[in-house]
Amino acid sequence: MLVTIIAGARPNFMKIAPIVHAIQAENAKGKNIDFRLIHTGQHFDKKMSGDFFEQLGIPEPHANLEAGGGTQAEQTAAIMVRFEQELLANPTDLVLVVGDVTSTMACAITAQKLKTPVVHVEAGIRSNDWTMPEEINRLVTDSITNYFFTTSAFANKNLKETGIADDRIFFVGNTMIDTLLKNRNRFTAPPIWNEANLTEKGYLVLTLHRPANVDQEQNLKLLMNEIIANSNGVPIIFPVHPRTAKNLQGLGIYAPNLHFIEPLSYLEFNYLVERAKLVVTDSGGITEETTVMGVPCVTLRDNTERPETITVGTNELIGTDPKAIAPAFGKLFKGEWKKGGIPELWDGNTAVRIVAHLLEIGIKG
Repeated sequence: MLVTIIAGARPNFMKIAPIVHAIQAENAKGKNIDFRLIHTGQHFDKKMSGDFFEQLGIPEPHANLEAGGGTQAEQTAAIMVRFEQELLANPTDLVLVVGDVTSTMACAITAQKLKTPVVHVEAGIRSNDWTMPEEINRLVTDSITNYFFTTSAFANKNLKETGIADDRIFFVGNTMIDTLLKNRNRFTAPPIWNEANLTEKGYLVLTLHRPANVDQEQNLKLLMNEIIANSNGVPIIFPVHPRTAKNLQGLGIYAPNLHFIEPLSYLEFNYLVERAKLVVTDSGGITEETTVMGVPCVTLRDNTERPETITVGTNELIGTDPKAIAPAFGKLFKGEWKKGGIPELWDGNTAVRIVAHLLEIGIKG
């Protein structure tokens, strides 16, 4: 059985790495399974993609579609056109997509048009916020998926409520946590660690990239000012996403404890996260990593597709109103943050379970 695996953007690489490794392990045992890895090129900055292949031990892709840049529509179209050519030249038994980026949706549509079954890893998660491009990608992908691999009971429930049969849903856990646990002992201090004289639990990590937070200059400035004002003077380390960097220009935001830095590699970023006093973010994936590492996390969003990071984990959803920052930070600095736990099956063995199910699917044909 040949499985074509799609990776397009930074979060995808953490999710596919353990699946690739698990397929390689089964193949070495003589099992009838192999993979073809396709990089759509959705992210083309080296820090946002290239380093991940090296650091996570992922082999070079069999093909790079080089479909980065442009509007959402242009990128979707470019990926579909080029992936269609790829599939026609290299037929496969299954197309495996992960997460909720543009590549996920575009490749799922293309595969189904060519009558190739689709496997969706991280299926069923929902924010119910249609203003997010990722939510559209999730809804479209899951509406045409054949086999659903899920991270939580919430995702299972979402799928069942849309009429998906139980025998097509596989609750396997979270492959991003497989990658985190496998690489935890390899985390590497970035240059900012020494440059800013950082100490364990003595600084905050900040990431922002969602339109609701960064596209309106006044709101972005208010958010930044509130974060600075309530930081108790501890260093704030802000690896700046390219989208955010563009919008920060000209705002004149400055504080002696605020450090703008370039995007970090996976191993460097998680070195900072693991040792942070608090992570402030609008990313979904980071909330999963902070939950497993037991690091307090504040999410600047009005909704989340990962509620288990709140009900079980260390994450708190506070919305996008800058006024919500002061009470959240106050709770942290008073030592009143919840302890949190680890969601079910987030144990580092998700990819092994996925490949076992893929082999079962291959046998059934």
